[in-house]
Amino acid sequence: MAETSFDMVVVGGGPGGYVAAIRAAQLGLKTALVEREHLGGICLNWGCIPTKALLRSAEVFEHMKHAGDFGLTAKDIGFDLGKVVQRSRAVAKQLNTGVGFLLKKNKVTVFDGHGRLTGKGGLHVSANGKGIADLTAKHIVLATGARARSLPGLEPDGKLVWTYKEAMVPDVMPKSLLVIGSGAIGIEFASFFNSLGSDVTVVEVLPRVLPVEDEEISAFAHKAFEKQGMTIHTGATVKSLKKAADSVTATVEKDGKTFELTVDRVISAVGIVGNVEDIGLEDTAITVDKTHVVTDEWSRTGEPGVYAIGDLTAAPWLAHKASHEGVICVERIAGVPGVHPLDKALVPGCTYCRPQVASVGLTERAAQERGHEVKVGRFPFIGNGKAIALGEPEGLIKTVFDARTGELLGAHMVGAEVTELIQGYGIAKTLETTEAELMHAVFPHPTLSEMMHESVLDAFGRVIHV
Repeated sequence: MAETSFDMVVVGGGPGGYVAAIRAAQLGLKTALVEREHLGGICLNWGCIPTKALLRSAEVFEHMKHAGDFGLTAKDIGFDLGKVVQRSRAVAKQLNTGVGFLLKKNKVTVFDGHGRLTGKGGLHVSANGKGIADLTAKHIVLATGARARSLPGLEPDGKLVWTYKEAMVPDVMPKSLLVIGSGAIGIEFASFFNSLGSDVTVVEVLPRVLPVEDEEISAFAHKAFEKQGMTIHTGATVKSLKKAADSVTATVEKDGKTFELTVDRVISAVGIVGNVEDIGLEDTAITVDKTHVVTDEWSRTGEPGVYAIGDLTAAPWLAHKASHEGVICVERIAGVPGVHPLDKALVPGCTYCRPQVASVGLTERAAQERGHEVKVGRFPFIGNGKAIALGEPEGLIKTVFDARTGELLGAHMVGAEVTELIQGYGIAKTLETTEAELMHAVFPHPTLSEMMHESVLDAFGRVIHV
C-alpha cells in the first residue's frame, strides 16, 4: 500500500466534497478525494439531477395532455417508462463523467474506495475489503453525506416498499402508490407518478404538507395536489405495512381512528440519516447528534484538523448548501481574506413538484415569532400576463418585510418556474436589500419575474395589477 501525503483529503465526492476538493486545489493545496461509489454523490447520481430529468418527462407529458388548450393536436399520447428512466440515467451518467473531468483538470488525486480516520492526520482507504492506500493530511474534510431514514415496521425492501433509489428506476408503473412523507423528496415523487397516471396517496405525520414552507404556500400547494387527483392525509401516521405477492396494505391512523389502504407500491420518504458509521469517528473527539456530525460555523469538528460539511452535518440538507459550505471551509483553511460563515437564512429551498415551490428566509410565522412587526405582500399568477400566456395561471408570490426597517425577511412562492425565480430574492437578501431598492428595480415585461416586483409593492400598499 502506498502512503501518500497531502495538504487536504476530502472524504466523499458529492456536491459538497468534490466542490471543496476543486476549490482547495485552486488555492494551491495538494488535494486528494476519496469516493467509494459515484463521483457526484447521491445528488448527481440518485437525487437532485436524475429526479429533475424524471420530472421534466412528466411535465412534458402534462403539456401533451393539454395540447388542445394551446390550439395543438396530440393524439394517442403515451409514455415508455423504460425510456423515461433511461433518459434520467443518461443525464446522471453525463454529469458523473463531467465531475471526473473537473477533478482531473484541477489536479485532484482521486482514490476509489472507502475512507476511515486512523488517528491524527491519517486516513485509511480500502476497496473490496482490501487496503489500497494510507493517506496523511493536515486537513481532512468529511463529506460522506446521508441516506434514507428507515422506520421500524416500515423498512424498504426494494421491491414493494421503495426508497428514492427504487422510485427513480421503477420496473413497473404502479396503478396505486402510497408515499409516506410530504417533504421535498416525497412530494416530488408523488407529483411524478401522479402525472403518469398512478393513483397517489400521501400520508404526512405533521399537520400540513411541505411542512418547512410558509403555511400559506403549503395550503396552496395542498389544494393544487388534490385538484390533480392526489389523496392527502395530514396529521396521520402509517402504523404498519403488510406485504402480499404484489401489493402492500398499510394501516393508517388519523384523528384516533385507523383505516387500511392497499396499494401496488409504497415510497418511504421520511427523512435522512447521516453516514457516520465506519469512518473512524469513535476514536476521535467528534460529536454526533442524531446521526449528524456537530460542527462550528467554519465546519470544524471537535477533532483538530477534521472538518465536516453537507448532509453529514446539520440542516438544511441541500446540495447547494453543501457546496457553499465546502468552499467556505476550504477558503478559511487556506487563509483567503474576507471569508465569512454561511448564513443559513440565505439558503434557498426548492421543490420541483407541480406546481413548483421555492422559498428563502423566514416564513411569516417565524418572522413574527422572532419579534418582527411584518408587512406581507402577495401577488397571484392570474394577474401576470406571461403566466396566462404560458397557460400557468395558478400560483402565488409572497414577500415578508420588517415593517420598521424595510428589510426583506423572507420570500415564498408556488407556481410555474418559481425554482428559477427565487434566486432573485436570494440575491436581494444577500445584498441586504430593502423594499426601497426592490421597488426601484426595473423588471422586464412580459416575464414571470414581474410578480416579484408586484408582491413587494403589495406589501407597502402600492400594487398595480390586482
